[in-house]
Amino acid sequence: MRRWIFATLSAALFFSILPIDNAADQPAGASIDEDVVKHLDSIQKELVECNQDIWTYAEVGLEEHRSAARLVSILKKAGFRVKEGVAGMPTAFVAEYGEGSPVIGILAEYDALPELSQEIAGTRKPAKGRTTGHGCGHCALGTGAVGAALAVKHVYDKHKLKGTIRVYGTPAEETLIGKVYMLLAGLFRDLDICLHWHPGSKNRTYFSTSKACVSAKFTFHGIAAHASGSPDKGKSALDGVELMNIGANYMREHIKETSRVHYVITNGGGQPNVVPATSQVWYYVRANDHTDVEKHFDWLKDIADGAAKMSRTKMTMTIDTDCHELIPNEPISKLVLKHLKKVGAPKFDDADRALATQLQTAIRADFGLKETNPLADTVDEFPKTPYSDAGSTDVGDISWYVPTGGLSAACFAAGSPGHSWQNVAAVGSPIGHKGMMVAAKVLALTATEYLQSPTALNSAKADFDQRMKGRTYSTIIPKGQAAPKSIR
Repeated sequence: MRRWIFATLSAALFFSILPIDNAADQPAGASIDEDVVKHLDSIQKELVECNQDIWTYAEVGLEEHRSAARLVSILKKAGFRVKEGVAGMPTAFVAEYGEGSPVIGILAEYDALPELSQEIAGTRKPAKGRTTGHGCGHCALGTGAVGAALAVKHVYDKHKLKGTIRVYGTPAEETLIGKVYMLLAGLFRDLDICLHWHPGSKNRTYFSTSKACVSAKFTFHGIAAHASGSPDKGKSALDGVELMNIGANYMREHIKETSRVHYVITNGGGQPNVVPATSQVWYYVRANDHTDVEKHFDWLKDIADGAAKMSRTKMTMTIDTDCHELIPNEPISKLVLKHLKKVGAPKFDDADRALATQLQTAIRADFGLKETNPLADTVDEFPKTPYSDAGSTDVGDISWYVPTGGLSAACFAAGSPGHSWQNVAAVGSPIGHKGMMVAAKVLALTATEYLQSPTALNSAKADFDQRMKGRTYSTIIPKGQAAPKSIR
């Protein structure tokens, strides 16, 4: 009797947050939705533990061996069929459950960033024993994606749904590699809908674009010599790098303001009294449109050639990846927002707000942060037009082939910059856990609706077809080139 009363009260609480028309028009769907949410609540402890493990591993791109294995073990235990090491990347995997159409994909990422070691604390305090950290929150991203798939699998079995749910374990997102090479390997060829999410400082649907980006390394080859005793016998590879960088910095003045060119010198030589025989610089070239990226990159290659001639060195170039801008999908974005409003923003408590306020202190001092709210506790409305994301993501390449959409859930303090130590601290705390659970519920609810609704599926595909008119996918990655074995 008590169990029946509790179940009745739980159902009443859940339906109280549903729009009335949805609850009335789709009673069967509402029952599935309730089971999705209840199942995720029941496995929350397991998901939080997974997030914390991956947060602690903090493995950079293409080296996420323990992180990928942690997610794979959960999926295998749940009965998913898993293929590991796909597309020539040991830390990439594809896991699926069910069979037939439609095929709904959910993207998982799990790579960390260098130089962002941080404890779960409100002040800067690097964690002992490692230099890396999850400054983009991919520990929660991957865990939340897997959690969503587990919930879909649960209702798939219970309610006899049809179709396939698929989790893509995509490594090295921070260097825009994993999904690009998985796409080139044909792993998204039969996908009907692709869903994704990302930790952020707001709760909103991803009706957005992003920047296309090429990542390439330019290596200059000279001749070593004593820098003081026989400088005339040397040819400085570092001179080539520095001359290239000077040219690139002059180039910036004459490209669109929305474009970006940035670099790091990965090898500047061994010591000052030896003329560097080898030196290397790593470039990202970005723009809102892939066509502009191609133009800018062609110009950059000319600059590199000129720098080699000026320094009397030779130059070789390696393209690591070529990433496209994100193509938004309005029907998917609106469906995601419907479910995000249904689930609601994360329910933060006083301890969460106190930690977020601490994390904001340094941002206020260093950058003049004006944000007064410590955490986003509301859901943004649907934007009138797609908003522009200043970053790049290899989700963009998938969106050129498959209708793609997702969401951002608040896992960081409001106003936090991307790739910051503040984000590392927040996503390893209950702030990140709560945002992750919201995202998992929204992804699972959206995926199950696509498994049940051909109308929703066709609407997303029609929008995709319209937006792709006049667009043709092309890549400057050499044909047949394998994914890099390492990025550094």
